[in-house]
Amino acid sequence: MLQEISIKNFAIIEEIHLSFESGMTILTGETGAGKSIIIDAMSLLLGGRASSDFVRHGANKAEIEGLFFFDKTPELKAVLLELGFEEVDSEIILRREIFANGRSVCRINGQMVNLATLRQVGELLVDIHGQHDSQELMNPKSHLRLLDEFGDEAFDQIKNNYKLKFENFKNLRQQLNLRQKNEQEFAQRIEILQFQAEEIEAAEINLEEDEQLVNRREKLNNIKNIADSLSSAYLALDDEDNDYSSLNNIRTTMTELDKISKFDNDYQELADKTAESYYVLEEVANQIQRIMSDLEFNPAELLQIEDRIMTLTTLKKKYGPELSDVMNYLEKVQLELSELTGSENDSENLVNTVKVAQVQLIEASKKLNEARHKIAKEVEKDIKHELSELYMEKADFKVSFEGAKFSANGNEHVEFFIQTNPGEGFKPLAKTASGGELSRLMLAIKSSFSRRENKTAIVFDEVDTGVSGRVAQAIANKIYKIARHGQVLAISHLPQVVAIADRQFYIEKASTDDITTSTVRKLNAEERVNEIAKMLAGEDLTKEALAQAKRLLSNKSNIIKKKS
Repeated sequence: MLQEISIKNFAIIEEIHLSFESGMTILTGETGAGKSIIIDAMSLLLGGRASSDFVRHGANKAEIEGLFFFDKTPELKAVLLELGFEEVDSEIILRREIFANGRSVCRINGQMVNLATLRQVGELLVDIHGQHDSQELMNPKSHLRLLDEFGDEAFDQIKNNYKLKFENFKNLRQQLNLRQKNEQEFAQRIEILQFQAEEIEAAEINLEEDEQLVNRREKLNNIKNIADSLSSAYLALDDEDNDYSSLNNIRTTMTELDKISKFDNDYQELADKTAESYYVLEEVANQIQRIMSDLEFNPAELLQIEDRIMTLTTLKKKYGPELSDVMNYLEKVQLELSELTGSENDSENLVNTVKVAQVQLIEASKKLNEARHKIAKEVEKDIKHELSELYMEKADFKVSFEGAKFSANGNEHVEFFIQTNPGEGFKPLAKTASGGELSRLMLAIKSSFSRRENKTAIVFDEVDTGVSGRVAQAIANKIYKIARHGQVLAISHLPQVVAIADRQFYIEKASTDDITTSTVRKLNAEERVNEIAKMLAGEDLTKEALAQAKRLLSNKSNIIKKKS
């Protein structure tokens, strides 16, 4: 439901703020006062195409903001979740800003979005119908989806089963076509993949060896410097020919401190620390000596390491840049090889698999078509009833099915046909009559489908043009009937339609030499009587017109009781 809408600096509207409720709300006013401008603003809020011409003269930008409440609309919740609006529960705010330079900014709950996203959400919130409606009902491409909305859970299962069969068949057929298209390229691809896999596997890569090899090569290349440093370090620590080596000096220190350790605890502590240092350095000297004895330069090992590093470098250049990337590439190659060389993908086996999938698809399509045809009969009956209530009892409605290529939605094309008078023959709904007849057709279909759709609001922009008398009252009843399933906003010049509405807003404009401004106000009961009387008799408010207006308003309760 559209709870509130705020429009600022849009066309001749300076600033208005409207609050709506469920049920039926009517917008009235003189021609050119700005009624359709409000619908235009709403259309832009829902993702319609913008133009700088909409910005009020002298303003920098036009601003439109709407607050919507929604409840039983799982499709909308799913779309919002997919778009990243995880916290949305039952309330959503749409905002559109159109700048004088032509730029447009769209927001959903304060988050900036592109126009396509705004339109995707807007289409699920409000359905706008005008005199020359060209939306879903007049678009044959939408008829299949609208028909399917009449299906129950059992139908949804049949439809989902068909989609699974179709996707399976399509994927298998693509694989077969790919294989048959160029067997030589297919064989070459397998050969390349096998070569790559064998090359990587032959290297027997250890992910840790890269760094180890580099370190070992550095050590071998600097073996002389290492030996010289170790020798110098050892001689400095413990040289038998040098009485002043480090260990000899520390040994002397340790001996002297040990002599006096008994005289003071501090002397004992120094003696202990010196002894500890001596044994540590002695172990260092012994370890250096062991390393030196094992140290040798091996040219063959260095050559082997260089070769290994070259092998790994080549693999990294081809499949890297790191060894981990090389191993990941190997996994992809092995997976593709498995898919290309598996027995189930042999041409002969693949052909048989495709045939089986095709049979399954045909069976699933038959069940789907049977279910759709059954639903179509119910829809035809329902809409005929709606037409009869609009004094088109001789009109007939038909859901036409034609064979089509298999697609994700089935293998039949669906289009709505109408016959307005016996003997005229059925014609596509998109090419049917205009004026009042078209208005009634659209209302009958909309009334039937509105009970299945999950739109939060429906807008009718002067859909009652070209009708009068009892037909006008029937149209009023039909619009009100639709409103009972949610919320309807309507623009109308028909007294019957205006009178049956739950509430009425009056749009008027005031002009000065410099500017024209449109304003909106909600009418009270007395004002509604006067406004309907003007529709009946013009500006001259006669007693008869006022009495007729009161009768139309009082008849509403009787109409509601009959519909209950």
